[in-house]
Amino acid sequence: MKKGTTAAVGFILGLLLFLSGDPICYGALQVGFYRGKCGFADVEAIVGGVVSAQFFTDPSLLASLIRLHFHDCFVNGCDGSILLDGPDSEKTASPNQSVRGYEIIDQAKDAVEKICPGVVSCADLIAIAARDAVFLSGGGIYRVQTGRRDGLVSSADIANVTLPGPSITVPQAIAAFADKGLTAVDMVLLLGAHSVGVAHCSFLSERIHNFKGSGKPDPSMDQFTVNTLRSRCPINAIENTVNLDQNPFSPLVLDNSYYQNILLRRGVLQIDQELGMSRFTRPIIANLANSVDFPARFGAAMVRLGAVGVLTGTQGEIRSSCRVVNKAVKKDKSG
Repeated sequence: MKKGTTAAVGFILGLLLFLSGDPICYGALQVGFYRGKCGFADVEAIVGGVVSAQFFTDPSLLASLIRLHFHDCFVNGCDGSILLDGPDSEKTASPNQSVRGYEIIDQAKDAVEKICPGVVSCADLIAIAARDAVFLSGGGIYRVQTGRRDGLVSSADIANVTLPGPSITVPQAIAAFADKGLTAVDMVLLLGAHSVGVAHCSFLSERIHNFKGSGKPDPSMDQFTVNTLRSRCPINAIENTVNLDQNPFSPLVLDNSYYQNILLRRGVLQIDQELGMSRFTRPIIANLANSVDFPARFGAAMVRLGAVGVLTGTQGEIRSSCRVVNKAVKKDKSG
């Protein structure tokens, strides 16, 4: 590792060590839950080292970790169920087939298991890694709550994997988030993660080429943006990707330019642009576009997301491998 990279990783680990601090309780979860449970080892710093190393190899993976956390929490709560392998597991469902970051969680699990076996849940590893990804993306730092346990069930059934899609209406999106105990403000804040994300052309092809069968692009989209996206997403080029934040100067920076672009009619996904037109969300978009405290507010929304449907206490289990439940692990070892 280069000298500059080593120094950067050292600074990050030091910051994460400070943030893990003494335990602070928030309901069933608490900041610093693993403090003292693994001897002198700091679990969050170990995970931070894994995520930081990946950041310097492929910065685009940071958006993947934030998305992984969202997809896990929105189905059955933040229980790590998206990590389980299987022919009909959650990760095989259509909305999850483009989710990445599983290998990073595997690496983090291996690292903590070597030092502290059977203590740290996979669900917490996702939450910690997402927090580190937010920080490394320039989105500020927040104290992550831990103490989750891992779920035992993972199903790709369409009734189980109900994630809001890119063409959902604003009222439908508000209702979907409300079902998880999250407000419209939480929703708009969390969608700010689109400032570091990408989308496959298949999700916007109709909008830029044949909006509602008109043979024309969506009239709510700025023409320059239409032309830019068409150059990257010609008809039938559905596997190409585009940045969800059309600010060319900060495509990998988690900031409020996502909201600024929406006000300029440069939202890439239909739901993005509709946030700026709906009477329910336009005032929130306008406020965030001009705010200086977006990082702190985004971090607070991530904490609220991370508390959705968690298992704690004696619920669930602490998996030995994030990809299988413990009974399966024991069976494999016994032959």
